[in-house]
Amino acid sequence: MTRDKNLEIGRLQKEIGDHIGVGADSLMFNYVEKDGEATKLYLITLNPRHNQSFLFHATEGSDKGEALREMLEYVRTYKERTSSYTVQWSARGENVLNTSYFRAKNVLEALDKLFYDRDPNSITVFSVILNPIS
Repeated sequence: MTRDKNLEIGRLQKEIGDHIGVGADSLMFNYVEKDGEATKLYLITLNPRHNQSFLFHATEGSDKGEALREMLEYVRTYKERTSSYTVQWSARGENVLNTSYFRAKNVLEALDKLFYDRDPNSITVFSVILNPIS
């Protein structure tokens, strides 16, 4: 019996979403093949409240399946290996202060997740706060 790679990919994506605690409509799996040798997976979260997307984490594997297995391993343990940050920001031209939360190793990684795949001049950051350990 042959294994259907698409079923495996779908199962892994669902399991990743379940671990994070968001539905499929709030996640985007962006695969980028690198020179035919590796696949980079960018897991993007979609926030309907302020209509923005942010990087959750990036992994790499020899193919989509391996990149997803790496991501699943990350989401199973990321809360023990990262800190929680609160970022207050506003989109250029809007008078609305938004608040977003990121898990990251440090402040720079949290800001990288905020600015992922966008013009750095499109957002003004007002504060980045390391949240207390709960």
